[in-house]
Amino acid sequence: MNEVFNAQNINFLMQGLTLTLKIALATCVISILFGTFLAITKNYGDKLSRFLASVYIDIFRNTPLLLWMLAACFVLPVFFGQFPQAFWGTIGFSLYTSSVMAEIIRGGLNSIPKGQFEAAYSQGFGKFFTLFYIILPQAFRRVVPSMLSQIITTIKDTAYLAGLGIAELTYKSKTILANLRSFEEILAIIGFVAGIYFVICFSLSMLVRYYAKKTAYAH
Repeated sequence: MNEVFNAQNINFLMQGLTLTLKIALATCVISILFGTFLAITKNYGDKLSRFLASVYIDIFRNTPLLLWMLAACFVLPVFFGQFPQAFWGTIGFSLYTSSVMAEIIRGGLNSIPKGQFEAAYSQGFGKFFTLFYIILPQAFRRVVPSMLSQIITTIKDTAYLAGLGIAELTYKSKTILANLRSFEEILAIIGFVAGIYFVICFSLSMLVRYYAKKTAYAH
């Protein structure tokens, strides 16, 4: 068993974990920003922009994530040039996750009483300042648990990138597994990688529970 968990294999897996976390972080940042734009557009845009935002969200939410990763990796390079697979995988991942984030954020926006808009307008705030200084901060506070839950899902879903040859954690573990013959060693590697995902995702889920309880007590 010591031969499996040698320095070379551990370092190999940690390189994969680093890429996994980088992709997950980039995806979450892009998705929150673009998802916020989509949510605002769908709620407060003109008729055409609301329609386009709705179409985007419905298409991406009702089609497989892996399909968009494949599209990003094999279609976008034709139009925008060659970049590393990890870059295009992140773009496909972000396009999909943005649609999910948009609906989460839109739920927060819809929970804010319309009277707050009227109160802000009466104080001389325009629509832009009302949204970004009064409405959005409240909406984000209300959807933090849902957003954190989606971030957990995003970290787990990075495993799909292994199917595109992107050397994240699951792909690295698959490479090691291909060279193993002992059933015990195979189980050990699978258990080790599962443990890494579990520690990260469970820690975040505990954060979600803590925040939810803290918010409940505050009210």
